[in-house]
Amino acid sequence: MKKISNVFYITIGLIILAVGFGAFSPGSFEAITSNIKNFVASTFGWYYMLLMSFMLVLSIFFTLSPYGRIRLGKDTDRPQFSTVTWIAMLFSAGMGIGLVFYGAAEPLSHFAISPATEEPNTDEAFKEALRQSFFHWGLHVWAMYGVIALSLAFFQFRKQEPGLISATLKPIFGNKMKGPWGVLVDVLAVFATSFGVATSLGFGAVQINAGLNYLFGVSIGISSQFIIIAIVTVLFILSAWSGLSKGIKYLSNANIVLALALLGFILILGPTLLIFNMFTDSFGGYLANLVNMSMRTAPLNADNREWLDGWTIFYWAWWISWAPFVSMFIARVSKGRTIREFMIGVLVAPTLLGSFWFSAFGTTAIDMQKQGLTDLTASSTELTIFEMFNAMPLSLFISIFAILLIASFFITSADSATFVLGMQSTNGSLTPPNNVKLIWGIIQSTIAVILLSVNGLTALQNTIIIAALPFSFIMLLMIVALIKALKAEAKAMKLKK
Repeated sequence: MKKISNVFYITIGLIILAVGFGAFSPGSFEAITSNIKNFVASTFGWYYMLLMSFMLVLSIFFTLSPYGRIRLGKDTDRPQFSTVTWIAMLFSAGMGIGLVFYGAAEPLSHFAISPATEEPNTDEAFKEALRQSFFHWGLHVWAMYGVIALSLAFFQFRKQEPGLISATLKPIFGNKMKGPWGVLVDVLAVFATSFGVATSLGFGAVQINAGLNYLFGVSIGISSQFIIIAIVTVLFILSAWSGLSKGIKYLSNANIVLALALLGFILILGPTLLIFNMFTDSFGGYLANLVNMSMRTAPLNADNREWLDGWTIFYWAWWISWAPFVSMFIARVSKGRTIREFMIGVLVAPTLLGSFWFSAFGTTAIDMQKQGLTDLTASSTELTIFEMFNAMPLSLFISIFAILLIASFFITSADSATFVLGMQSTNGSLTPPNNVKLIWGIIQSTIAVILLSVNGLTALQNTIIIAALPFSFIMLLMIVALIKALKAEAKAMKLKK
């Protein structure tokens, strides 16, 4: 099981080609990938909107149907991790660093720079800004992760199949998934994962560098970012070396503690009452407008359509590109839970926590902007949160705390991805060998450093979003295979419909 598979060598070859192209011809690489990305967004936007909405409907069906009683594992299995630790792991692997990066910047952009439908700097734009942030980071995303993770966990723990994307397609294609077609599916998953995490490493390094520059005057550039990535690489490899039950578990718990502490600071030092009122009002508006937001493609309004391409459809493709990594990790830590317990946990807890996070940080940033305390719209995305802290009491302390949280999320995401990449390149082993995890850790960091040095992160991001389109078709096949297998399982268990 722990033997390195062909997936490893093929993916390494593809990575070398892509990174080589990006390093030696960054302008061409970015131009080509941008054109393809824009074509995909404008042509398949309707498809992404329907697909993500279908995932939400399907997740609710799995939760409420008799299938919800089926356990992800043997009937005698019980969860390996406590519910709090499990939710912490979901949260850290699924979003983590993005919440710190975009927590203030995204709602502020929807309010003051580029609202979806309302006039900038109005009360209606304020409420819409929070609703859109909830939408982009809420139920649809976690439904998609949950359904794909459910498929992986069911086949892995209930049917004792290898922890591979290709193994979930056996009910449709049988043993053909053990041959070249299976390798192709797994290569696509590993390629998307490795580049997705490399992009996250790059953006994380940029934000930590920006924060250190803002606070302590550390120079901004590839040399500082290289040192940051090198330090983080050593830390996440040490964590990966210690295994799932130690490194990632402890880091995930630390993330939740740090995140809740930072959230507490914002609640106390920010406009507390306004935050609670805006969360209640905007979350209600999010739920009330969910169907309309889910299906909006703005076919007759070019400006609104451009906004959708740049935000919602971009996000849907971005999350789909992360599905192989995040769903695989969620599946791995969910053994022993029933489908109902699993789906409720994956859907509800991260959505509520993420929405309240955006309410706290977004409301604070927008309130500052409205009062004229500071012009946060003049800041780059990575600096927005530090500029916001600067206008608050205890700014230095909170900023340092935020950098620690970013670093912790940074390490956890890379650690989780290294574990998943190790699984995928050793035929689905639940305990991939440390030397394989070490190799993947170094590869991810090397990709990030090379592309940061030539300003190639945007092109890399484009590449992953392009890869999301073929993977979305694999997701649909996984759903067909899962429903087919669940029907057979329910029949064997004599579950009532």
